[in-house]
Amino acid sequence: MDKRKICVVTGTRAEYGLLYWLMRQIQSDPDLELQLIVTGMHLSPEFGLTYKEIEKDGFVIDEKVEMLLSSDTSVGTVKSLGMGVVGFADSLSRLQPDIVVILGDRFEALAGAQSAMILKIPIAHIHGGEITHGAYDDSIRHAITKMSTFHFVTTEEHRQRVIRLGEHYKRVHNVGALGVETIKKMNLYTKQDIEGKLMMKLNSPLLLITHHPTTLASNPCEGTNELLEALNEFKDATFIFTKANADSEGRRINEMINDFVAQNPHNSRLFDSLGQRLYTSVLKIADAVVGNSSSGLLEAAYVNTPTVNIGNRQKGRARPNSVIDCAANPNEITLAIRKALSFKFNDEGLSYRIFGEGETSVRIKDVLKQADIKSTVKAFYDGGIV
Repeated sequence: MDKRKICVVTGTRAEYGLLYWLMRQIQSDPDLELQLIVTGMHLSPEFGLTYKEIEKDGFVIDEKVEMLLSSDTSVGTVKSLGMGVVGFADSLSRLQPDIVVILGDRFEALAGAQSAMILKIPIAHIHGGEITHGAYDDSIRHAITKMSTFHFVTTEEHRQRVIRLGEHYKRVHNVGALGVETIKKMNLYTKQDIEGKLMMKLNSPLLLITHHPTTLASNPCEGTNELLEALNEFKDATFIFTKANADSEGRRINEMINDFVAQNPHNSRLFDSLGQRLYTSVLKIADAVVGNSSSGLLEAAYVNTPTVNIGNRQKGRARPNSVIDCAANPNEITLAIRKALSFKFNDEGLSYRIFGEGETSVRIKDVLKQADIKSTVKAFYDGGIV
């Protein structure tokens, strides 16, 4: 009996970290064959050539799809998307997978989904049904949902939303978040180990900061200057920055942060990529996460770290009560950071852990293994939510 070929697509450092345990599950199942396509930021020297970390983890990369132009404009992003479609067409044609696994809502994921759909390869989509009003990722996510056959969501609310988009309830599975499983299974570094790897002293308060473009705003860099201005109020803090994604104006944000770090070398560093284990280790010992990254909304609460979420990029996304939202205004950001630094987790019924309790990867793998893939034809489901 031929093994079922499951092709996983990854284009960013954060996405790979979420997919890691699912890839391990597929790899270890004797009835499945893991295929891996790496694209986007993984292949860029500017973002740390993170495909090398994937190889160090023992995974074989079957195909590399070069698609990321050295551009910081919307036009450059659209051209990158087009190059991705061309590259995925060739790669998927060579690999002939039975199912393509795509996580999230980035333009690299859209390129893979478009190609797989036209090639009549069933798509399994992870993290559908979510909302982020401040970024075009929101539309991309819903578009991928409509191209996909199988859906793996993180909450019941997200499951209901995917069904309302016309997807049949039998193919929409509430499995929780992969990031939760990653945190539970990962052997994290100690603070001393982290200081050695980062080659800096981590004085408290320690802020882990990632600020991505708000791609639907008139100014995608919205909030960056305001954030950096607010950080000047915390002279004794340590700032660990990770780079913005390769979205429109992402490089401009990185330049602004790099200038800030150059002016504050005693207590701040900017990293292309920390890697999943090191990032999660810093996340755990940080006094707060600051910026507009989804990790502050999804994973931070599971290591008892509060989050300051700035602006509209994540507007509409489900979040625990440990997330403190604020406008892209220096005074509001300063107040939110102070509130986060005094935040106390407790057991009084506050909803911190809303994305499940782990074991997500085996649940997804079992569905992929048993799913009926004989027909890729979908009908719009008009029935009620079950």
